[in-house]
Amino acid sequence: MTALMTVLFVVVMLLGVPIGAALLLGATGAIVALGDMPANIAIMNLFRPMQNFTLVAIPFFIMSGALMMSGVMGQKIIGLASLLVGRFRGGLGQVNVLGSALFGGVSGSAVADASAMGAVMIPWMSREGYPPALSGAITASSSIISVLIPPSIPLLIFATISNSSVADLFMAGVIPGLMLTVMMMGICYLLGYFRHFPISRFLGTPREMGLMVLSALPAIALPIMILALLRLGIATPTEVSVTAVAYALLVRVLIYRDLDLSSLLASTIGTVATTGVVMLVIAASSVVSYVLAAENIPAMISDWALTTLGEPWKIIAMMIVIMLVVGMFIDLSAAILLLGPLFVVLADAIDLSLVQLGVMMTLNLAIGLFTPPVGTTLFIAAALAKKSVGSVARELWPFYLAAALVLLLVSYVPLFTLQ
Repeated sequence: MTALMTVLFVVVMLLGVPIGAALLLGATGAIVALGDMPANIAIMNLFRPMQNFTLVAIPFFIMSGALMMSGVMGQKIIGLASLLVGRFRGGLGQVNVLGSALFGGVSGSAVADASAMGAVMIPWMSREGYPPALSGAITASSSIISVLIPPSIPLLIFATISNSSVADLFMAGVIPGLMLTVMMMGICYLLGYFRHFPISRFLGTPREMGLMVLSALPAIALPIMILALLRLGIATPTEVSVTAVAYALLVRVLIYRDLDLSSLLASTIGTVATTGVVMLVIAASSVVSYVLAAENIPAMISDWALTTLGEPWKIIAMMIVIMLVVGMFIDLSAAILLLGPLFVVLADAIDLSLVQLGVMMTLNLAIGLFTPPVGTTLFIAAALAKKSVGSVARELWPFYLAAALVLLLVSYVPLFTLQ
């Protein structure tokens, strides 16, 4: 049944059907065609994930990000990043990277980050003499920092399928996210030095810098507030997500005073659409997981890996390669839902912390977001830069090296995920 399900899924996906529908059609098609289990089992498992209270946090975190990013918040974040690093070699590239890290604490979405940052930074960098393809490459690659900085939707999804602590996962993502930020900023500095990009002057007076920090403080405070509430046990992830929405509304209404009815409506509609896509993938993946579990596929893979590979470092290497390949073709959240149940069993077999596995999976699969042929942030950045995907991809090689180095450290050194 698993083989038929896989074939149906690949065929339907190649026909251009959205990933959630492709998963559902593949799984239910295999169940009905072979008749090995009642069809109503598929329906029951389709709705089973909706009973998970933690998943209620997803639409609220999406809503808080939409509210924060749709106002003047983006201008404040970019302005702060410009004052901090814009004066150095490759300054605008570093602004792009640092802005992505700051946006990550608001949105938790790489796609939203690439769209928001790219729309502002790519034209600005092009006007200052940066090649548009390079500007697109920096935007596409740095946007994945957003899925490591809390609140991260992929880490939240992994927590639901592995029964891991959301607070531990959010904390574990901070150090890899900061490492990736520093490395990519270093790459931008070196590119600016060797390719002689102009140095922009963002000197500002101490008073101007102080005012800019104060104006951007609400955005910086959001991820800190989320981590504090979770880590101190003050609130559950769902309660924290609702608090984040209330915080975003108060910031927009009382501090920035830029929230109107049209902006609120646009944020709500965007949240509903995004949540619908995510929840369909989660529901469909539950049916797929049931089919895999019914045929004992996770245990079979675990036994094979332990027998054939033996050493834990080899099994981790195998997992890395599989995730890199899958991430090139399947969206991040869907890939976590598909591979998560299989790799959780493997992690338990080799005593790999599930928190470390969650961060490893998220970063690993996020690399696929800026990798051809289906990299979402790569296509967004190429469209904003008005360059071909191939020309943008050719500028990405140093950023692949940075991401690969952080991935190896996260995968093999538990300390970097606070384990």
